[in-house]
Amino acid sequence: MTAIELQGNTQTVRPRRIMGLFNNIKFFVLCHGMLQLAQLLVSGYLKGSITTIEKRYGFSSQKSGLLAAFNEVGNTVLIVFVSFFGSRVHRPRCIGIGALIASVGVFLIAMPHFISRKYEYTDSKSYTEQNSSGLCQSESIATNEASNQTCNREKSDGHLGVYPVLLMGQLLLGIGGVPIQPFGISYIDDYAKRRNSPFYLGILFAVTVIGPAFGYMMAAVLLRSFVDIDKMSSAEITLRNDDPRWVGAWWLGFLVAGTILLLTSLPYMFFPRKMFKEEISDAPAEPSSEKMTEEKKPPTDPTEDMSLTDFLKSFPKIIMRTLRNPIYLLIVLAQVNLAAMVAGLATFMAKFIEKQFTQTASFSTMMIGGLNIPSAMLGIMAGGVIFRRVSLSVKSSAVMCTAAVLLSIVSALPLLFLGCPTQNIFNLNYFGDDSLGCKSCSCSDEAFNPVCGSDGIEFRSPCYAGCRTEVLEINTSKVLNYTDCECVASGSPRFATPGTCGSGCANRLIPFMIFSSITCFVASLAHTPSFMMILRTVTPQDKSFALGIQFMLFRVLAFLPAPVLYGRAIDSTCILWGKKCGHTTSCSYYNLDLFRNRFLGLQIFFLFGGFICFLLSFLVLRRINTPLTNQINDESKDESSLDIKDAKQPLTTSDGDCKMPKCV
Repeated sequence: MTAIELQGNTQTVRPRRIMGLFNNIKFFVLCHGMLQLAQLLVSGYLKGSITTIEKRYGFSSQKSGLLAAFNEVGNTVLIVFVSFFGSRVHRPRCIGIGALIASVGVFLIAMPHFISRKYEYTDSKSYTEQNSSGLCQSESIATNEASNQTCNREKSDGHLGVYPVLLMGQLLLGIGGVPIQPFGISYIDDYAKRRNSPFYLGILFAVTVIGPAFGYMMAAVLLRSFVDIDKMSSAEITLRNDDPRWVGAWWLGFLVAGTILLLTSLPYMFFPRKMFKEEISDAPAEPSSEKMTEEKKPPTDPTEDMSLTDFLKSFPKIIMRTLRNPIYLLIVLAQVNLAAMVAGLATFMAKFIEKQFTQTASFSTMMIGGLNIPSAMLGIMAGGVIFRRVSLSVKSSAVMCTAAVLLSIVSALPLLFLGCPTQNIFNLNYFGDDSLGCKSCSCSDEAFNPVCGSDGIEFRSPCYAGCRTEVLEINTSKVLNYTDCECVASGSPRFATPGTCGSGCANRLIPFMIFSSITCFVASLAHTPSFMMILRTVTPQDKSFALGIQFMLFRVLAFLPAPVLYGRAIDSTCILWGKKCGHTTSCSYYNLDLFRNRFLGLQIFFLFGGFICFLLSFLVLRRINTPLTNQINDESKDESSLDIKDAKQPLTTSDGDCKMPKCV
């Protein structure tokens, strides 16, 4: 054989090896795990940086909540079509195209940083107010109104266009994410060995918890960098990251996550529409066509022969038939309550820690990603282990879910008392001594540069403290303190230091995080048993629809409204709204007692709703022919004797897959 022939054979072998790699379900699981990790990295990072975006562009918490939930709009609208086209399309290619669309959405979310001017704050060189330092000035600043009008024309229009761009990015992110999980799970289930399929899916479910945790941790790291790090040198950055005016580099994480999402989408373009069924380890590497035909085919999709019009007409009937199952309906409503709680806490818990305990945004985000999410992950794993070891029946699963949620309510109640009171803020909740000569200063109501007086009272700016001079550090020109402060009641001399006085109870943060983590862990114990209850209480032919309806209700009733509801509750506790260019921006000060009671009160409210639904499901199961529900683990019973209407389910699905822990 000549060298040319050898070279030709080598070139033909390599493409075969490459194509064989893309015909391997294990490689598909690896790629899908990486893709889901990237997708959920974006989700976690967005929730970890949402309050920073809120501060940067002056959004209310309600608008931030809508932004955080807006990706569910595209997801909800298209989920019906995914159910219809699931068995008709090239699933890997659809996943890849969807991931490409999602990556475009992620890059679009980062775009406002590049089309906006530098971040402006009181004392910054670009600040448009005439009294830019915020010091007390005896002369009138009546010309400030004219500068405000200029500011309105030049600055506000650009910021008004930011929110629609962010919403569009979230919409594309939601649309692109629609096919990723359902198509990926069904593709793996179709072509993986039956014994390996639960293991592969378990890997993907673990990634769904790890991904957001990575997103929060990445936000904690990147938010330590200043937002305009690409537009100015480090010497020009005079703010510290514990300053209330600090805004981190929120956009940087979206560039990183968007790039990872783009790269992980590319392999899906090379996977085949249909793959060889995974063989046992001692089988030949490439099964013959005769053996492939002998593979047991998955159950026939009842919608496979329907037209899209017929499918849309039948969809409401299928929904109503599924929702008539009382156990299914109660379990889904219980899960909706828990999902609403998780959606609200995931979006605003970092902000709660930041405001309540006077912590930085990066530290608060790290607390969520490093403690709460791992606690929830351990709870889900522990719930699955308990379910498998004890071999719970449907009724026993209802008992476990009810007990878990009840215990989580008990562990959440102390959180209402582990908070901080609102600090004394001059002219907001503290009005001081009228004998002090504070009223001679002409202070702008748009300036926000908090200082702490030597008497322990906080002022929204040095001007409100009556400070006339500032002491600068020689090398960096950073402000060390302000002196000659007329409104400070005590001290000689009377001075004020930059930054907030704080709530003075940061020592309560550790017990708060302990009880919060316990609540997450205990509530997550109900995740696996409740999910299995749904699978056991619907007919095999309606199982896919039941899961689709479940996730659709999650989005419509929990993931979409919950962040907006939490944001509205937070906004209702604001005692001073910020202003810029004559327009209201984000909140500067909150009533911390109201903030804590309403924010955590919603958490307990949703937990209580989940508890009631789980309890009702147990009571219904007890009334529906109790002996039959006790027989659900009896391996000697014939499948034909189990009546679905009597809350009895077959031990296996129509394709022979085991549904019970003891079914082997």
